[in-house]
Amino acid sequence: MRSKRIFDIIVSVGAIFLFSLPMAMVAIAVRISSPGPALYWSKRVGRENQIFLMPKFRTMRTDAPVVATHLLGDPGSYLTPIGSFLRKTSLDELPQLWSVLRGDMSLVGPRPALFNQHDLIAGRTEANVHLLTPGLTGWAQVNGRDELAIPLKVAFDAEYQQKQSFVFDLRILWLTVIKVISARGVSH
Repeated sequence: MRSKRIFDIIVSVGAIFLFSLPMAMVAIAVRISSPGPALYWSKRVGRENQIFLMPKFRTMRTDAPVVATHLLGDPGSYLTPIGSFLRKTSLDELPQLWSVLRGDMSLVGPRPALFNQHDLIAGRTEANVHLLTPGLTGWAQVNGRDELAIPLKVAFDAEYQQKQSFVFDLRILWLTVIKVISARGVSH
């Protein structure tokens, strides 16, 4: 686990440095394209079901309900003018490198649930997945992302818990790059 944390720190520092200019440009674009802050600090469930604040570039209007996107009747009506683009390219996720650097997240692990995703939290707790540090990407994300039903997400998270290794994490990171480039599995 110590080597995973060291890897997380090295990669997140490098990525923050590498992506600092694109992140600044995205922040400006978010501010120009819609009223409100560039960052949205989302209440998320971390290791051992502890709540932490996770930053994302804001893709939804400031009056959007605080629920998982799939629970909105018409999620597209809440997107900012550049929100769909940011989500499809995963640029909205870049500020989470800060959470990785802080230790609230890892590069690879189960994606952190929203504080009010009770079905996902309960399923992960029952499967002991809640003992893992959540990730910027994970096994469930490379196997379907937004398209997966909650029980299937939990099953993939539990499979990750059993198989986790440095090599498996590298495989997931590589598959994530491929998924982001192809923008597959993003519903909104």
